[in-house]
Amino acid sequence: MTLLQAILHATAFRSPLLRTLVPTVALAYGVQAAVAVPSIAAKTETYYDLSGSLTYLSCTAFSLFLPYLRARSAGYITGGLTEYLSAPGPGQGAWFWRQAVLSAAVGLWATRLGTYLFQRIKADGHDSRFDSIRNSPGKFLGAFFAQATWVSLCLLPVIGVNALPRAAFALTRIEKVTTKIPTAISASPYWTDILGIALFVFGIGVEIVADRQKSQWVTEKKEKKHDEDFLTRGLWSKSRHPNYFGESTLWTGIAVAAGGLLVRNSAQVGLGLGGVSGKIAVLSMCAVSPAFVTFLLLKVSGVPLSENKYDKRYGDRKDYQQWKENTPMFVPKLF
Repeated sequence: MTLLQAILHATAFRSPLLRTLVPTVALAYGVQAAVAVPSIAAKTETYYDLSGSLTYLSCTAFSLFLPYLRARSAGYITGGLTEYLSAPGPGQGAWFWRQAVLSAAVGLWATRLGTYLFQRIKADGHDSRFDSIRNSPGKFLGAFFAQATWVSLCLLPVIGVNALPRAAFALTRIEKVTTKIPTAISASPYWTDILGIALFVFGIGVEIVADRQKSQWVTEKKEKKHDEDFLTRGLWSKSRHPNYFGESTLWTGIAVAAGGLLVRNSAQVGLGLGGVSGKIAVLSMCAVSPAFVTFLLLKVSGVPLSENKYDKRYGDRKDYQQWKENTPMFVPKLF
């Protein structure tokens, strides 16, 4: 038995959702543990953020491929992933573009942010967040496992969509589950698809622009083109943390698109769910993602660390106090 066959056998749960969710979460913790060991030994956080992005990429790809690998292993399909995603079975709609689009959205975000953060720490040489835990193996390991938890919770909507098996909507199977055949999922976008993708594009756009404005500001300061102590231009004049607002918004978009699909009867049957409890379960899965991201940004590692640092440095300055008073902390002011 190969390693892949062993994994498929060990995670062959009755629930299609658990078949993808459990091994994907296990992979997240495995990747983080693999990076944590050498990082703790070297007492360096250089690869911490980069490993987070790599975990997002690997878990997203794994959750996308896993149902295909199960189908291929069972002999249900002999072609490649493209055929699996594009050739619907009896009674199915050609809806698989949603899996590819949401997975690509996560991949785009993770690649961009991971590259940006890695370049930043290479330039700075350290990350002040780790000053108090870098020399404590237990606390440092906890940071990596916390990152695995972050990845797992944020990816819940995408894992749910990717967990939908290709054969789940075949009429022969649906007839055994319910006396009323659910309407096949449409290949045309639902309004939740449009809204979700629009929110994602808007959110990642805000995050990219905000990060670029800050990078340019830092570069200009190093080149002595200005002597400003804190950034108040561009999007940073509309919000004190526009990059965090953008990140919260893009995950909200992914959750909206995924939730709009997973509450539909055909998707519920595909995941082995049903009734009000099934809809509540998938909506909760989707809501956890942006809620957890926003909680982290507002209460844990984002806004509090930044605000406390700048308050200590410039809290007694009138220009800083005026900027804080006139600039919203999170949601940008439009006018």
